[in-house]
Amino acid sequence: MGQPPRVAVIGAGAAGLATLKALADAGVPAVAFEATDTVGGLWVYGAPDSPAYRTLHLNTSRTRTQFADHPMPADWPDYPDHTRVAGYLRDYAHRFGLLDAVRLRHTVVGVTRGPDDRWTVRTTGPHGTSDVTVAAVVVANGHNRVPRPPAPPPAGDCTVEQVHSHAYRGPEQLAGRRVLVVGGGNSAMDIAVDASHTARRTLLSLRRGVWVVPKHLLGRPSDTLNGALARRLPWRLRQRISQTLLTATVGPPTRYGLPAPTHGFLQDHPTLSDGLLSRLAHGEIEARPGVAAFHGDQVEFTDGRVDTVDLVVWCTGYRVEVPFLDPALLGTGPDTLPLYRHVFHLDAPGLAFVGLMQSTGAAFPLLEAQARLVAARLAGRYAPPAPAAQRAACRAELRAATARWGERRPAMRVDFDTYLAQLGRELAAGTRRAARDAT
Repeated sequence: MGQPPRVAVIGAGAAGLATLKALADAGVPAVAFEATDTVGGLWVYGAPDSPAYRTLHLNTSRTRTQFADHPMPADWPDYPDHTRVAGYLRDYAHRFGLLDAVRLRHTVVGVTRGPDDRWTVRTTGPHGTSDVTVAAVVVANGHNRVPRPPAPPPAGDCTVEQVHSHAYRGPEQLAGRRVLVVGGGNSAMDIAVDASHTARRTLLSLRRGVWVVPKHLLGRPSDTLNGALARRLPWRLRQRISQTLLTATVGPPTRYGLPAPTHGFLQDHPTLSDGLLSRLAHGEIEARPGVAAFHGDQVEFTDGRVDTVDLVVWCTGYRVEVPFLDPALLGTGPDTLPLYRHVFHLDAPGLAFVGLMQSTGAAFPLLEAQARLVAARLAGRYAPPAPAAQRAACRAELRAATARWGERRPAMRVDFDTYLAQLGRELAAGTRRAARDAT
């Protein structure tokens, strides 16, 4: 009979599975609670709360996305689809024996901290409500589950069908319709391209400009080029080089009727699409600025143009919610919560987060590195610096992130390559601190 769990992991998507793997490697018994009936999180097409759609593919390349200890098959395409990625996560769970630690169809409804700094996790599952008490909790529930409506909402009265991209499943929803896609992220570009092949007409509205990056540049996956630069150059210099290369190869966004970006390249989450610029250049997608108002089935844009539509797809992102935690632990909200190295709660021993971040690149390697840091701490092999030093580090990182990304969730923003290297250094330094403390 195994040891009782010392750690509760909330979620069994990529973040939760990486955490379970790291805890098992460190010899720390754990249990994970997953609300759905399978592992894999948002990559499981058709699962409750999954935003996956039929044409979804990775927007970061295979070699930059894979876990270090579980490479994706070498014969896979550079940008695998959601079916492959979901299968990859299932294979990861099987290979490392993680499934026995996962309680499927268990929704966490409350997490409370006791006076002894132990945590009680309450769940509802197939057999009712149950509690488990553990020394630590790792929140790995993701942040692409709760759709965020447009804010502020456009003026006027829209009488046509409106859906959020979270409810989009495939091009058949767009067939024969006059579709307005609103947003500048990867989902917006994918859905606009889908619409351009099946809809009667496709409009793409962006309030602000974004840099649209083809998935291949100079014959290579485009994120591998920036990765090579990141090992040698600061981000400001990388920005100039990457922006020059992008403009020289595909031209500026204004060349395709899109608004000029207000921020330099690498100062926002990258928007990758092989199809968008081509479909714009062929007139199959028509670019529009922001929405000013609705008038029944007509939409007025900020440049004064008016078009008739019969379906609006809002690609306006997601709210970050951690509904099972005491709001006092979250301050003004999880998306503004200061965490040491984006992982450890500053005031609650035993509370950590894996995946509460927005990366300029892939997520999986960062989840893996965060999980290893958590596991080392819970195994007693890593010690963080003094609380004052942790707070100072959080303040410095927030200042730097705000200078780079502005007010767009700076507390969650990380540069993929810089942050991955930082986590490696942090683990090494904390290991030395723990060794000193033990002597």
